[in-house]
Amino acid sequence: MKLAWIFWLSQLLPQPAADSLCLSTTVYLEARDQTLRGQQAVAEVALRRLDSGLWGDSMCQVVTARKQFAPTLVAPETRLRNNDAWAEAVDVAFAAERNWALPAGQRQEIVPGASHFAAHAIASPSWRNAYQVATIGGHTFYRVQSLKPRTS
Repeated sequence: MKLAWIFWLSQLLPQPAADSLCLSTTVYLEARDQTLRGQQAVAEVALRRLDSGLWGDSMCQVVTARKQFAPTLVAPETRLRNNDAWAEAVDVAFAAERNWALPAGQRQEIVPGASHFAAHAIASPSWRNAYQVATIGGHTFYRVQSLKPRTS
């Protein structure tokens, strides 16, 4: 399936299905070749950003914020061809959403406080000298800014 089709579908789906689809797509594009822990860490950063409200009010807005995650960095014609990796990304996204729905003190955090990550083999972001939370596989996770959950 094509990336453009996935994001078209996400606009038609009700919540929370749309957000789950967007998170799954991001985990696939960013970390399908990484370990389970690496995929979980990518999902955690996206969920932490959603909580902050700084990148949007839905997961789809967060992961499609300009130049933040792979969905905006790869061509819309990109095909998601690895069905096994897709199934794993969906499982990771659902589990991450369930974990993140827990009260903050009960969540299992892989990269506590991480607001960003980079795959240094392909990117050299301006914030690469920020505090490093962890390196998992090909990604380094950073606390570039302290993200607080938005208040109602």
